[in-house]
Amino acid sequence: MTNDLPRPTDALSRGIFMMCFAVLSFAAMNTFTKELRPELPVIVIIWGRYFFHLLLIFVMFPRRIPTLLHIQDKYLQIVRSVLVLLATACMFFALGFMPLADAVAITFVAPLLIVALSAVFLREAVGTRRWGAVIVGFIGVMVIIRPGAGAFQIAALLPLACALCYAIFQILTRLISHRSDPLNMLFYTAVTGAILMTAIVPFSWQTPSNDQWLMLMAIGLLGGLGHYALIRAYERSETSLVAPFAYTEIIWATLLGFIVFGDFPDIYTFAGTAIIIASGVYILQRERKARSIV
Repeated sequence: MTNDLPRPTDALSRGIFMMCFAVLSFAAMNTFTKELRPELPVIVIIWGRYFFHLLLIFVMFPRRIPTLLHIQDKYLQIVRSVLVLLATACMFFALGFMPLADAVAITFVAPLLIVALSAVFLREAVGTRRWGAVIVGFIGVMVIIRPGAGAFQIAALLPLACALCYAIFQILTRLISHRSDPLNMLFYTAVTGAILMTAIVPFSWQTPSNDQWLMLMAIGLLGGLGHYALIRAYERSETSLVAPFAYTEIIWATLLGFIVFGDFPDIYTFAGTAIIIASGVYILQRERKARSIV
């Protein structure tokens, strides 16, 4: 007998929709961020991303406010939230130096890092095929950033650092998610980022114009909605079924990057992205088969 409630018959389609909506929100958030980077200090942009994310939670869930701080593993929740903040900072800094699609493509290495880190820290069994997929995925990253080539920028390491922070964040989420409410976890992410950035932002403060305030608000709202949709996507469907749709973010990033900034990925970015996505999807399918056997 199982205690799991049966999912509705349209759970998969809803989960896929939520995932696609989440990555579209993130792509739009990054577009606004890249637009603001020449105009405002990046610290101010990161502050706006978390401040307005926190306000969104208060507006969407006013009745839950008294209980949002009640959660187990508070110290791990704070560490997890700091990792998300660091991932955000790496990505926002990177967007000031490289095209949107390139930065997003490199962050797709996160699922591969999760496999490697799970083997080290969670002692999960990782077979030869999955290790092979991880290595192939990293080859895809090298194709995109091309170390040693004239096109290489040190800034290309920032999305890689973003992926590493996000992968460790996901490992911690696996450890504590079974005993934590998803909304409370989302709240800790927002409130930790808002508090830390509010303490830091006075040292880099530049008062935004009215239009810039609206863009900062959009960045925070899109980030908050994206994370909420991501949680709902995984609640509704199996990870291995909906996670591949996260890769549709590269479509939105490419389109928005071209329309807004006139950037279009070169053949190396397309080739590297294809390699990373193929490796990630293969690993997800291997994990699904492994769970079905168990």
